[in-house]
Amino acid sequence: MVKTIDVNDFRKAFRDMGRGEQFTYEGLGVLFYHLEECEEENAEPMELDVIALCCDYTEYKDFAEFKNNYEDYDTIEELKDNQCVLPISEKSCGEGFILANF
Repeated sequence: MVKTIDVNDFRKAFRDMGRGEQFTYEGLGVLFYHLEECEEENAEPMELDVIALCCDYTEYKDFAEFKNNYEDYDTIEELKDNQCVLPISEKSCGEGFILANF
């Protein structure tokens, strides 16, 4: 059985699981639309698992915050060449991005 959700349902699911602060409002929107694209590419519905998504993705306010945790990359471009980086709108979050943790 499949239930189709929209971006507001997606954000609510995170709040309901006590993970409302895991990502910014804008970040959850970016993540939702990324996951929708993945569903379309794979032609298969995806199960919403808030906890798994919190483990699989991390939001950073900027590259400097990322560098505080990891020293493997010297520039955001180098990171983008090697990892799935989802930029967040510059209007809302400056240099923020979501990184796939795998």
